[in-house]
Amino acid sequence: MLKKVVLFTSSVVFFLCSHATIRLPNILGSHMVLQQNAQVKIWGWGAPGESVTIKTNWDSSSYSTKTGYGAKWMIEIKTPAAGGPYSINIKGANDIILDDVLIGEVWVCSGQSNMEWSGDQNMQQSIDEAPMANNRNIRFFYVPKATADYPQENTQGHWVVCTPEEMIHFSTIGYFFGKDLQTNLKSPIGLINANWGGTPAETWTPAYVIEQNEILAKASAIQNINPWWPIKAGEAYNAMIAPLTQFSIAGVIWYQGESNTVTYYAYEALFTKMIDAWRNAWNIDFPFYYVQIAPFAYGQKYMGALLREAQTKASQFPNTGMVVISDLVPDTNNIHPVLKKEVAERLSKLALNKHYGFKDINCKYPSMDSYKIEKGKIIVKLNNAPNGLQIKGDLATCFEIAGKDRIFVNAAVTIEGSQLIIFNKNIQHPRAVRFGFNNTARPNLFSKEGLPVNLFRTDNWPLEIN
Repeated sequence: MLKKVVLFTSSVVFFLCSHATIRLPNILGSHMVLQQNAQVKIWGWGAPGESVTIKTNWDSSSYSTKTGYGAKWMIEIKTPAAGGPYSINIKGANDIILDDVLIGEVWVCSGQSNMEWSGDQNMQQSIDEAPMANNRNIRFFYVPKATADYPQENTQGHWVVCTPEEMIHFSTIGYFFGKDLQTNLKSPIGLINANWGGTPAETWTPAYVIEQNEILAKASAIQNINPWWPIKAGEAYNAMIAPLTQFSIAGVIWYQGESNTVTYYAYEALFTKMIDAWRNAWNIDFPFYYVQIAPFAYGQKYMGALLREAQTKASQFPNTGMVVISDLVPDTNNIHPVLKKEVAERLSKLALNKHYGFKDINCKYPSMDSYKIEKGKIIVKLNNAPNGLQIKGDLATCFEIAGKDRIFVNAAVTIEGSQLIIFNKNIQHPRAVRFGFNNTARPNLFSKEGLPVNLFRTDNWPLEIN
């Protein structure tokens, strides 16, 4: 009897081993782009103790490991400078061959609907571009919408080559951003689409970040349940970002904030802590470039302006950058402005200048540096306007000034270099000035280089929101 048990057990062990297979997460696949000049991770699952060997055809190196705890394995391999296509052979009890792999720059495109919108939502710029969108040096990965209560290790989706048929479904901003980078860098570009219309920043933030902060927790509780998108802390992060965090990237572009206007007061802390949590998960201080929300006729007074102000403050966070788009909004009753290509170009200029060293590309938006009150006028000094300012029109718009009664009225402006002399002849003793500080403001003041001046205010007086 004992002999039969031993033989039976041995046969079971042989059966399990002979049918064991190594498996990869979906983010690793044929047609993908791997980050250039990096130690990138290749990982997956297999049988306990299974040997795994990786060989690439861009060099003669061979990498080996065995599955460990949880039947997981991971190997770091060195990538060369941009190029390809290459192949990667992964061998365990079975062979996996990844072909048409490019080496280049990888960016995550995330946020809510203004990042998500594509030809599927009748974005005319995508529809017009699609017939010309055959570019094997741009690759897309679509992260399907999903939620989870805990961080996941895999997501559905697969890498595809940029074709007219694929591009029409991809983020309009993401595509044009990638196209600009590919044109300037002459490098393959991988774009990962992870966005969901309507989502507040809380759901893209690991839950522990919000749970450990009383102000963020209270603000998160204000979000109203919606059948179309998640609102709970971490739900989208767990399912749509966490599975990507082992995959090496160059950086992130982000367009979100409309769903956080009600809790504008918490957004700076929420947003910067979210960025920090993402960087910790990837274990790299990658650049994070984002779009200031557009002017829109929100129902509650000042909500949009206050959220844009919070985003402006967040731009002081290390290795971030914000683009201002107050001039790219034909219709302030449309929360989805149609000029997405222009937004993408501003994001790409930010990345090219700050991350890739194209210092001749201008990407800095004038904003208030300091102010003083002098002889019945308020003098505001702007930064990022080395060649001065220009008004597109006859008179500068969207300036308001107030005296001690704190009632704001329209103001006149004189420009002297990068200084603004702001006044109203009926206010002899001005106390504060505001510029572009309402929900729908589309000012006409720009740097000589053509970039819009960001909103500002010199006061911190309480605002009547309703």
